[in-house]
Amino acid sequence: MSKKPPPKQFVKNPIQGTKFTLLVSSAKGGVGKSTVAVNLAFALQSLGLKIGILDADVYGPSLPKLVNINEKPKSEDGKALVPVEKYDAQCMSMGLLVDEQTPMIWRGPMVISAIKTMTQKVLWKDRDIIIIDMPPGTGDTQLTFAQEVKVDGAIIVSTPQDLALLDVKRGIQMFDKTGVRILGLIDNMSFFKGDDGKDYKIFGESGVEKTAKEFKKEFLGHLPIHQDLRSSADTGKPLTYSDPDHEVSKLFLNIAKKIKISLN
Repeated sequence: MSKKPPPKQFVKNPIQGTKFTLLVSSAKGGVGKSTVAVNLAFALQSLGLKIGILDADVYGPSLPKLVNINEKPKSEDGKALVPVEKYDAQCMSMGLLVDEQTPMIWRGPMVISAIKTMTQKVLWKDRDIIIIDMPPGTGDTQLTFAQEVKVDGAIIVSTPQDLALLDVKRGIQMFDKTGVRILGLIDNMSFFKGDDGKDYKIFGESGVEKTAKEFKKEFLGHLPIHQDLRSSADTGKPLTYSDPDHEVSKLFLNIAKKIKISLN
């Protein structure tokens, strides 16, 4: 009887110029993951960390809008790209390389090539942590990071509704199977505070917290639906940067403190 061949071993390369690489994932689209990723990055910055933000959503990049960047990355040697700096953060996104309204009609291999370019051929410099805003799903981008990039942890963002949590559970199992450490789960759009002072839990209650407990992962906290968070995203001035004393910014800061402890 012939023996089964050993599983393929992937060489995982660190992202040069950075100490820690953190994935922010949702597996499900439409749960506010990109807004959370960017605000979480600047909450970490407020803790004294030098940050980079990589928008890995090739088909639907949102970083240029979220931090109001209009310039294209430069290349000093025609091979490597220099990230664009904004609010003391180094930023890179496919949305900075193409016109805002240009659709990315690419097959999987082209997406993988783009991800490799943004992780291997970007001149990140002196960053303590790079936040990767992941696309929805469990496809080519996720596997490329899990198999080929040295990742120090993943954060999973979800709304508490059952439909979103179905995909979250798939995402958790994908990271577990590929050996990516999950630092915790965040419950986004957890509630809306009305003018009467009451919390209205539009998408259900405690679903993310229960899922974290089910899979023995840390629950990092609740984030509300808030008009100021939405408007800051639309104007490209992240709330945790522009108004660090805001009640929502303080919630992000509490989550950032837990993440910083987990990485050290």
